Amino acid sequence: MTTELKTVPKAIAGPSSFLDDRLGGANFLKRNLRKIFPDHWSFLLGEIALYSFIILLLTGTFLTFWFKPSMEHVIYDGPYSPLTGVGMSAAYASTMEISFEVRGGLLMRQMHHWAALLFVAGMTVHMLRVFFTGAYRKPRELNWIIGVLLLTLALLEGLTGYSLPDDLLSGAGLRITEGVAISLPLIGTFLTFFLFGGEYPGDDIIPRFYSLHILLIPGILLALISAHMVLMWVQKHTQMPGKSRTNQNVVGAPFYPAFMAKAGAYFLFTLGVIAGLATFAQINPIWLFGPYTPADVSAGSQPDWYMGFLEGALRIMPPWEINLFGTANAGTLPLSVIIPALVPMGIIMTGLALYPFLERWVTGDNREHHVADRPRNNPHRTSIGMTAITFYGVLWLLGANDEISANFHISLNWTTYAGRFLIIFAPALAYLITYRICLGLQRQDSGVVSHGVESGVIKRLPHGEFIEVHTPPADDIEAHVRGKEPVLMLPVAEDTAGIPPKGMRGPLGKLRSRMSKAYGGEKIPLDEGHEHEEEHAAIGGGEDRTPTH
Repeated sequence: MTTELKTVPKAIAGPSSFLDDRLGGANFLKRNLRKIFPDHWSFLLGEIALYSFIILLLTGTFLTFWFKPSMEHVIYDGPYSPLTGVGMSAAYASTMEISFEVRGGLLMRQMHHWAALLFVAGMTVHMLRVFFTGAYRKPRELNWIIGVLLLTLALLEGLTGYSLPDDLLSGAGLRITEGVAISLPLIGTFLTFFLFGGEYPGDDIIPRFYSLHILLIPGILLALISAHMVLMWVQKHTQMPGKSRTNQNVVGAPFYPAFMAKAGAYFLFTLGVIAGLATFAQINPIWLFGPYTPADVSAGSQPDWYMGFLEGALRIMPPWEINLFGTANAGTLPLSVIIPALVPMGIIMTGLALYPFLERWVTGDNREHHVADRPRNNPHRTSIGMTAITFYGVLWLLGANDEISANFHISLNWTTYAGRFLIIFAPALAYLITYRICLGLQRQDSGVVSHGVESGVIKRLPHGEFIEVHTPPADDIEAHVRGKEPVLMLPVAEDTAGIPPKGMRGPLGKLRSRMSKAYGGEKIPLDEGHEHEEEHAAIGGGEDRTPTH
């Protein structure tokens, strides 16, 4: 189905007429309810994050009725007997009350936590889909920036919510946060005192994080998500290449009733998965951790998955520091804390935010793009993405180096040394491997277009050779493959006087020219195998065949 609907479906015409008689909005509803949405499965990845956010708002509202954001010291006298008589904060005591005394409280707590994990995961995979398919290109750069801000705020929202129960595990994470803040040059001490209201841990951090967690950050998230959705709605949807898909149309199903039914079912499925996880998979059992005290430390503690890469960066970083003016009294810069806290996050988030503009600067591509790329067709972009994933993955894995050492009986020192080696060489290796895989897949596409697809029919030629008969690909497959477009390159040829084009002069221009030449262009043309097609046609009576081995 395409955007050119001949008649208005009755399901749309009826509600539109009803509202138009009362609000005068028939034209608006007809236009928007008939909006076409692509039907490729990957476009639903972002819906996971959206539905998880809705579940977060609903379960979080439930929890606010009983949670007490206070660090007031109380003595526990609830039903969990192992902690009877133990001193703790009111925040921890109220979380225990929610878990053991409020009907459905533990289920809501665990649904809230699982939804938070799925929210960040959904945003991450959605962003990866957008990156690898080039859906961030003009005119969607602003929406891409909003997505980067949403992911950053989601990490901060997770940190503030993770710390609210004031248990031993979250308190240890909060201690790391304090260590990072105080290590910042010039502003570290003032920032720490402002955040904690004095010396760590103080009495203000839980109330302040609570205000950030339920008011400020969710409000900004809600505003950015709304802006993200409005921009997505106003702009033309991207779609995967295929038959009848161009930059001037959208092929799919209308918003109402097809997409609404699909989205409603998908929301219920997401809700069911989160509820199932909350019911059968225990998460964050704070009664086992106990209340936080600065003097206690637990072994094998791990943060939520989305903070694992920062934990790994801290664990593999050498103990470097700089003493200004040669003395510790003049000021110490603990690089072993500053670099892990700022550099990995800075590289990933800054790189994501700048990439659309850097790519346009390198390629000179100012066209609008509404048809997404297949990742293999832009091998350098795909390789850069896999490099970033590998960089993140190594740090994430090394965030559990103690667990790896204990379970696999490997020296903790050797896991740390291996992590320092891998963080440098693994991303480079990932780039090379991904690039070669992309070129191999492009050659496979060229073979499909030139020779067809394997039919499973084996034929023996008169001289005794066995071959497999190939058949032409289906129309939709061929259209999908032929949707490939070469990556644009800047004009770099010199004129008759030997002068490079404007913008290609000077050191920066020459660098841009070399980068454009390497990044852009057609790597493997789709028709490079035609000479083989003619050869096999001559041997096999006009059919395209490829010998088997």
